[in-house]
Amino acid sequence: MMKSLLRVTPAPTSVIAFHFHQSPFSLSSCRHNFSLLWSNHKIKIMPSSSKTLMDFFPQSNPDRKSKRLKTTSTDNGSLHSITPLSLSSGHGGCSASASLPNEPSSDAPCLTAEQKSRMEFSKSLAKAKRNLRMCSEKVQNSKVKGGNGYVKLEELLVENSWLAALQGEFEKPYAKNLCKFVETEMCCGDLPIYPPQHLIFNALNSTPFDKVKAVILGQDPYHGPGQAMGLSFSVPEGIKIPSSLVNIFKELKQDLGCSIPSHGNLERWAVQGVLLLNTVLTVRHHQANSHAKKGWEQFTDAVIRTISEKKRGVVFLLWGNSAQEKSRLIDGNKHHILKSAHPSGLSANRGFFGCSKNLQAKVYARVLVPSV
Repeated sequence: MMKSLLRVTPAPTSVIAFHFHQSPFSLSSCRHNFSLLWSNHKIKIMPSSSKTLMDFFPQSNPDRKSKRLKTTSTDNGSLHSITPLSLSSGHGGCSASASLPNEPSSDAPCLTAEQKSRMEFSKSLAKAKRNLRMCSEKVQNSKVKGGNGYVKLEELLVENSWLAALQGEFEKPYAKNLCKFVETEMCCGDLPIYPPQHLIFNALNSTPFDKVKAVILGQDPYHGPGQAMGLSFSVPEGIKIPSSLVNIFKELKQDLGCSIPSHGNLERWAVQGVLLLNTVLTVRHHQANSHAKKGWEQFTDAVIRTISEKKRGVVFLLWGNSAQEKSRLIDGNKHHILKSAHPSGLSANRGFFGCSKNLQAKVYARVLVPSV
């Protein structure tokens, strides 16, 4: 099967060229950034065992400091600041300022593809930061006004594209019951609830509906202090990388040959179109699956079904039995469904390791290069 779809052809010594009979697909990782790229039915990977995952992310040129985007993140997973400095094409002095990501540039025709890509990334990151700030302010304002800090669930989904795509979902009986349950747990329960309120819908608020290119399904959030940030498999910088994510990085390293990153914050994947969605979005402290079967599954089913019905060509990565049950919601004639064992320490050796070897043979129409 692999031979009919993939053949390796000679190339310059520093380049490996993969030619596909159908449109190509490759899974790889660099510095927590997922890039989806077309390359005229050819993938060129620059192999180097000394490269880090960041080296594959074309956000900035290390030899051109003026092109860098300065970003920082807080230890709870929030995006703290973004300062695009300047973009210069290097041809005839043509340049464009990216200080205002949403402002059109009169010099746009002079921008290179790399510069346009960086500007698009800057816009997406700024939008995710804005959405996160809006949620944080709602929680803070509730406390300032004498409340208990609780904000209704429906008010914490602020990304307009998802509000339109899921219109009326919060009005359904199951959703109203879910909202009451979460409110009782947060306001009257004895145990902390994760993630923090402003991060409950972080996956949807960081990855707009119209930008979704891939979906990675998780189960429920991490249930330890400071771990959950509303993105499946992701933890804030400074938090020990969970075994599942370590195994994901190992598989990506095997695919690309680049080194494993020092942290597990995947927010840059999210802003580039990878929806990191758990099937249950809240959990009690140290009680896995404590918020299962309370209504979250119906809500996230609606998210998956909406993507399947209203979009085309999305790559769904379903790791483990729980995620694979969701394949019933996905139209396999319109989308690409990849199944494997879960990357947890208990099951990774039973089918997760080595799964990337099958990706090129199973998926076409897109090239998926996750950069961490």
